Amino acid sequence: MQNSDIAKRGLVLLGCGKMGSAMLEGWLAGGLPAASVWVNDPNPSDWVQAQGVHLNTDLPESPAIVLVAVKPQIMRDALPTLAPLGNGDTLFLSVAAGITIATFEDMLGDQTPVIRSIPNTPAAVKQGITAIIGNARVTEDQLQMAETLLSAIGQTVRLETEDQMDAVTGLSGSGPAYVFHLIECLARAGEAQGLDPTLSMTLAKATVAGSGALAMQAQETPRQLRVNVTSPNGTTQAGLNVLMDEETGLPPLVAKTIAAATKRSKELANG
Repeated sequence: MQNSDIAKRGLVLLGCGKMGSAMLEGWLAGGLPAASVWVNDPNPSDWVQAQGVHLNTDLPESPAIVLVAVKPQIMRDALPTLAPLGNGDTLFLSVAAGITIATFEDMLGDQTPVIRSIPNTPAAVKQGITAIIGNARVTEDQLQMAETLLSAIGQTVRLETEDQMDAVTGLSGSGPAYVFHLIECLARAGEAQGLDPTLSMTLAKATVAGSGALAMQAQETPRQLRVNVTSPNGTTQAGLNVLMDEETGLPPLVAKTIAAATKRSKELANG
């Protein structure tokens, strides 16, 4: 990033909480000069203040990108301050949940290049996945620039239409909470079978984390990995008979979970 267009023209980070700080850390480690970064945040952390970036000062006239990382509820107060950068070639990249591209166009001008994205909380440990979609003003170079920046916190995928964002929110945006609850349930179930609570939680965490890592790295599909570990009439099969029941098991429960979260995402987006 040292000699990139971002380094030359500048990057503005509107909001620098946990998500913004995780990204900033990755960019600086990747070679982006601190002098090329402008952070606008009313309560910057001690870490942000120590990085040598421009903090709450006048912004460059035409930065390459403005990354919007403020909470959705304060967006309408914070974004108008950047309106002078709209309707130009400055890309606006949003990681704020529930704020549509149309909202950005209304506040910044309909000729503004805007990319909407949905990261998830594993971004804090560089293991996130972020879905992105841009408006008609976004160029391929700008999409690639956004992907480069977001790669600091994990993987990226491109969506075909913005309305897919609600399902992405229900699946990967909210999904970490589902997995954390699965860990809780596994640990409690282990306790019920006589395990010490601390031991049971350790086993549950490691099992979920290890299985996820294997699913990401293995050549086989998750289905095949499941088959590989399931001996006929063995212990795993006995458990899966309960878990895979089409009426009372995990399939209908997960379907209802994702549907409920997707529905709520649509409701929030529509006000």
